[in-house]
Amino acid sequence: MLKARNKMVSLIFVLVSIFYIILAARLPRYPYIPVDSDVVPIGLGIVLMGLSIALYFMKDEESNAEREANKHSGKEWGVVLAVFLFVLLYIAFLNVLGFFLVTLLFLFFCTWFLGYKHFLSNAIVSIVVSSGIYLLFTQFLQIKLPQGILPF
Repeated sequence: MLKARNKMVSLIFVLVSIFYIILAARLPRYPYIPVDSDVVPIGLGIVLMGLSIALYFMKDEESNAEREANKHSGKEWGVVLAVFLFVLLYIAFLNVLGFFLVTLLFLFFCTWFLGYKHFLSNAIVSIVVSSGIYLLFTQFLQIKLPQGILPF
């Protein structure tokens, strides 16, 4: 039963990835930039398609005891809803506070909420990952990100 569900979900995600790649390929082209605006979205669509195909061919090796342990509870749905709300807050404050600050806060509070309570490690990882992503997009890919209230 689980294998049939995995196959159905993988087929749905293959269709979603094809639709996503088609939409990404229709993004406008810019003649004077080294990396065009469709590179990252098309790459993500290809990764989604590859993972969906891998899910289709995965074997179900889960025992009955593992299935019982993995059943969804109301608490898990609450966590999913809370992370979804974090994402909505991220989207709402992205232009106001800027990419770097909102990403830093999102990473810190989302990982804290999900159970990683080491404050200093959490803060360092949030700063390093946000800085790395910001530098990757602004310096290497030359993509302008929302600046927000920070002067850089």
